[in-house]
Amino acid sequence: MASSVNDFDLYRPSEEHDMLRDAVRSLAEAKIAPFAAEVDEGARFPQEALDALVANDLHAVHVPESYGGSGADALATVIVIEEVARVCASSSLIPAVNKLGSLPVILSASEELKKKYLAPLAKGDAMFSYCLSEPDAGSDAAGMKTKAVRDGDSYVLNGVKRWITNAGVSEYYTVMAVTDPEKRSKGISAFVVEKSDPGVSFGAPEKKLGIKGSPTREVYLDNVRIPADRMIGEEGTGFATAMKTLDHTRITIAAQALGIAQGALDYAKGYVQERKQFGKPIGDFQGVQFMLADMAMKLEAARQLTYAAAAKSERISAGGGKEDLTFFGAAAKCYASDAAMEITTDAVQLLGGYGYTRDYPLERMMRDAKITQIYEGTNQVQRIVMARNLP
Repeated sequence: MASSVNDFDLYRPSEEHDMLRDAVRSLAEAKIAPFAAEVDEGARFPQEALDALVANDLHAVHVPESYGGSGADALATVIVIEEVARVCASSSLIPAVNKLGSLPVILSASEELKKKYLAPLAKGDAMFSYCLSEPDAGSDAAGMKTKAVRDGDSYVLNGVKRWITNAGVSEYYTVMAVTDPEKRSKGISAFVVEKSDPGVSFGAPEKKLGIKGSPTREVYLDNVRIPADRMIGEEGTGFATAMKTLDHTRITIAAQALGIAQGALDYAKGYVQERKQFGKPIGDFQGVQFMLADMAMKLEAARQLTYAAAAKSERISAGGGKEDLTFFGAAAKCYASDAAMEITTDAVQLLGGYGYTRDYPLERMMRDAKITQIYEGTNQVQRIVMARNLP
């Protein structure tokens, strides 16, 4: 069946998505990029990025319009994260983790909880973090030990959560805790905990290889008493909500990986046109051209897979049927992060000795890329997930 060129938009983002990319790129280059090296060097929170994103309603674009948000679709959210990560991976964790932390509320919470917690997030008055991992429960998240015990109209939470992104800065935390130890994953429930709740405290920031501007801390829950109506969904459904959340949000890690890789490729491409050896730009040498071609090819393949996964995520969110999202989310995250690690490593190589110094941004991008292969499920776990959900 024939179609006109303007009708065939199957593999092309809409004009609105392209305009969003241009706007976010301009903002990121003007307001976020100038602080990226200093944020990394000082391992400090990128407040300038948060301020710029909030001022432009880009800090939590996924929040539905009915709760005061932009109601952006999954692909638009990917584009925002990608363009921020292109200049500063730490800053891209603001929109990414706001989605990760609040998506359990969007997916499973009561209407009252949604109104209470999504409105301040949409306004920029609060950030949201996600508390699943523990010291002895990483890839085996169902082995968690944090407990929530019912006491009248309250639950009392005790335990330790580890590797919590933006801990201490976020006001709200989605916390997974065991309510019935006999049932393993079906005995886990989800709760909203507030930073100001008595008994909530934080460990020292982890000293990390990359994403140094995004604080990663332990969250301590010491007899934290919260109202029972802060449970997200029914008792025992927390683990299912957590896994459903990751199906959607692994795509945001793929987006972060895309952005880091794009930033590295852009910088390397410019550098090889300027750097001269043997009387001509090194970009004229076939060995260098082949490296750039491979980098661009891997990046484009990763982007197509990520955007297809984002489209599936959006169709499911809009009430669509089965979309193989578990496979596609894992595949996008795994492939894009592996590609980002390869691309940033090659970009450092193209700059030679300069690439190895902190005077240039590529060593930072290479360090930042590594975490995308690890968090929200290691790439080894992603391969297990894919194998169990082959389309």
